[in-house]
Amino acid sequence: MTYLSKAFGFTLLLSSTILATSVASARPMTAEDLATFKRMGSVTVSPDEKWAAFDVTETEPETYARSSALYLLDLDSPDAAPVRIADKAEKSEHSPSFSADGSEIFYLSDASDSEQLWRVSITTDGQIGEPIQASQLDADIAGFKLSPRGSKIAVWGDIARDCPTFGCTEDAGGDGNRAEPGPGTGREYDELFVRHWSSWETPGNYSRIFAFDLKDGQISGEGMALDGELIGDSPTKPFGGGEEIAWVPGEEGVFFAMRIADRNEPKSTNIDIYGTSVGAGEIKNFTELNEATDTLPAFSSDSEWLAYAAMERPGYESDRLVVKLKKKGSDAGDVRSLTDDWDRSVGSIVWTPDNQKLIVTAQDVLDHPAYEVDIETGAVTRLTAGGNVGTTIPLKDGSLIYTMNSLQAPTDLYRRAADGAVTQLTKINGAELVAIDEVSIERFAFEGAEGAQVWGQIIKPADATGELPMAFLVHGGPQGSFGNSWSSRWNPKVMAAQGYAVVTIDFHGSVGYGQQFTDSINQDWGGKPLEDLKLGYAAALKVDDQIDGERSCALGASYGGYMMNWISGNWPDRFDCIINHAGVFDLRAMALSTEELWFDQWDHGGPWWSRPNPEKWNPVNHITKWKTPTLFIHGEKDFRIPYTQSLMPFTVTQEMDIPSRLLIFPDENHWILKGKNSVQWHRNVFDWMAKWTAAEAGQESEDK
Repeated sequence: MTYLSKAFGFTLLLSSTILATSVASARPMTAEDLATFKRMGSVTVSPDEKWAAFDVTETEPETYARSSALYLLDLDSPDAAPVRIADKAEKSEHSPSFSADGSEIFYLSDASDSEQLWRVSITTDGQIGEPIQASQLDADIAGFKLSPRGSKIAVWGDIARDCPTFGCTEDAGGDGNRAEPGPGTGREYDELFVRHWSSWETPGNYSRIFAFDLKDGQISGEGMALDGELIGDSPTKPFGGGEEIAWVPGEEGVFFAMRIADRNEPKSTNIDIYGTSVGAGEIKNFTELNEATDTLPAFSSDSEWLAYAAMERPGYESDRLVVKLKKKGSDAGDVRSLTDDWDRSVGSIVWTPDNQKLIVTAQDVLDHPAYEVDIETGAVTRLTAGGNVGTTIPLKDGSLIYTMNSLQAPTDLYRRAADGAVTQLTKINGAELVAIDEVSIERFAFEGAEGAQVWGQIIKPADATGELPMAFLVHGGPQGSFGNSWSSRWNPKVMAAQGYAVVTIDFHGSVGYGQQFTDSINQDWGGKPLEDLKLGYAAALKVDDQIDGERSCALGASYGGYMMNWISGNWPDRFDCIINHAGVFDLRAMALSTEELWFDQWDHGGPWWSRPNPEKWNPVNHITKWKTPTLFIHGEKDFRIPYTQSLMPFTVTQEMDIPSRLLIFPDENHWILKGKNSVQWHRNVFDWMAKWTAAEAGQESEDK
């Protein structure tokens, strides 16, 4: 990690007040801005609710090297600015959590050249002590969760299954790699899930949780593995975290979500919630009656209720997550569905301090707000307006601390008072954002496929004059949304800043419109969604006469990249150019080479050889109609959609003399995450768009 200077941290501290300073003139946002904006991560609040601590990932503008740092914010002082704490030169600090009495902040750091637990003391007036290492475990800690009373801690990381402690001697240096038995470098496998997301699987290694005693602020003893005889990952891979783990308030046990690792794992979405007593080691499956996903366990502070979220249909990763309530001591089948009548899928669950309500988040049309759910009636009340809410922390006075971002700005910290008044607590990119032009955002609705109401957005420079070419963005998922949220990868604001009217359409299959609308893309990838996109294109031109409908470029990634290939053969005369990131080109090859088979088989009706009509929506069958100049981009470590799915259509366009370009990142996966790579990605994208959508695009565009 690269150490970020104190001066750099001081800039962040000041940025919460600098917005009042006048700026001579703003400028368009750039790819370099997007790559170097600070990124807020984990947030926690002290037990007395006076302090908020959070981590921020910071990027050096010259080298794009990233590291994370901790900040402390006084919640009692309206004008307080975040203060940087617990710095270690050339190291990173992240994932803060207050001790039960509020006298210490625990966090993770690589200060010992391994990810370990650290702590600093904090006085009532906010004075911070010297950092102290609180663990010396043999393996890296991926995450931790303190017990409610502070006497125990659960930590997790990748640990060999036959290792009884948190790391064994054979883990050192080789990370317990059972996949290389020697004498050569070949990996050996006997069943599927040989690779997942961006990594080859290591047989015998799993994400595992261990419980330790916490004595005098230090991890004590060898700990106890909580998985017992179970074999699987908890938290689940590749994206699970602390939201899947919950201490019983009395500290006698831990509940956790796990997907069992067996031959069926690549086709299974059956995640269950298990509970184990710390000490006795007895493990019980509390959701064994449901063969679909159960996750997000959360206990009321009096231990009377367990809340969690559950899907209904096995094998479907985008089914609706309904809040369930289970009373202490009740039978396995005695579960109440709290949000059955609310046609939205929850993304997070926390209890209010009085245990009378839950705070949840869910996608709704183009926003992702926070909601309050009454546990007696199931009544749902929306708490926040536009934007994308992430972490939520309800306080005793009825207020709510939460993180939020939007199309205009990255994540910051907010407070909603009990009367509904909202205060922005941080502006961690304030100095940067005030120097950048804002964009105008207009939502519109139109009649889409089968007469359904479909929503879209137009994002363009706020002060734009004259006609603007269109950048037509198609979201991935496909069960997703290009909503009112910030992205460090596909960001409509930075694209609009290049002089485009960015148009997004939430076609059939998008989330936030009820489960039936989300389900409607099933086995219909090229049907209703394409019709929605065509109708949305026309509707945007009617809504905003500044858009030049004769100059446009279509862009999409993942399913959006599939749609780029589908458009090339089924709407070939519309666009001046296409940009296809990690798109599916040949559905048969995709079905036989992707890793999480449940996704491909659910969306298309089973394994390739038993589908009702496997070739119906396959882009490879329409290549003879291709003519549009296309830029293909892919990460070589993408195992969700292997990079050959971009090599194949690039070969097609080259052989057919269609202008095309291929950009491959050997060190990226399904997403482009590294700073320098992000800048290179955007430069290629912007250059391709400019080449083909300029007013005088040249003979190649005219001959298209």
